[in-house]
Amino acid sequence: MAWYAYCIGEKNAFPELARHRKPIPMESILGVSGNQVFLYPASDLAVIVSEHSTQKSLNQQSGMEHARVVAGCFEHSTVLPFRFGTIFDDDESLRRSIRANQRQFLDNISKLHGKTEMHLKIFVDDCCGRAIKKHQPADGLNQAYFTNLLQSAGLQRERQTRARAVSFQMHRLFLPVDENVSCRLAEGGKMVLDIAHLINRKSVERYVSKFSATSATMKECRMQLSGPWPPYHFVLGLTRCAHSHPQQTAVPVPMAEPVVMRTVHPTESAPAFA
Repeated sequence: MAWYAYCIGEKNAFPELARHRKPIPMESILGVSGNQVFLYPASDLAVIVSEHSTQKSLNQQSGMEHARVVAGCFEHSTVLPFRFGTIFDDDESLRRSIRANQRQFLDNISKLHGKTEMHLKIFVDDCCGRAIKKHQPADGLNQAYFTNLLQSAGLQRERQTRARAVSFQMHRLFLPVDENVSCRLAEGGKMVLDIAHLINRKSVERYVSKFSATSATMKECRMQLSGPWPPYHFVLGLTRCAHSHPQQTAVPVPMAEPVVMRTVHPTESAPAFA
């Protein structure tokens, strides 16, 4: 029997596992394709899975179902989400993977215990929105071509400096435990900073209040905030090594309406442009 995997949680967060050594159904939660979700005990961990037929393909709806199960488990336990499309061929492959990575999983559950993720988008004007005239060399490389390359590199550095300044400002305001930041150019002469902040779950209300105050005063940019979410951006790499044969599908986006809008994180180096 193949198992579709959603996340790893703390075994002691699910009292019903105390007297069981075999998978037991989770009440009131259905998974991908409407299948029953099970708690699969593995030492001090609980792997949240459902039976899966490898003949069935996964789609966008499956991604929403995956995210819903992870969010439901996050209400009871610290979770390490698996990448969407993670499937174990049988019980042995699941147990073998958990055994091989158990120390890492436990360490990271300890690190993320009591934490949650808040996701922010910051829209700021592109400080380098002026166009560069493209010089195409007629006969090999020429001075105009190198000049164009130097101008492009200079504008990229200016964008990185601007993104770093905004992210540093937001970090000082929100003081996250950890953060993940990326930056990309968007249509309309805007730079978009995508920021994931890891914070203590007890601080969510204060975080949202700080966001409301900040977004009202920072007129030079538009900010969006959503959350709290399971810590997707802080555990994705940790659960990849446990995948049996994940399907090539995008990681699901957490479900819910964005709450409000907010800012980015600081980093020693500039935020990466996508």
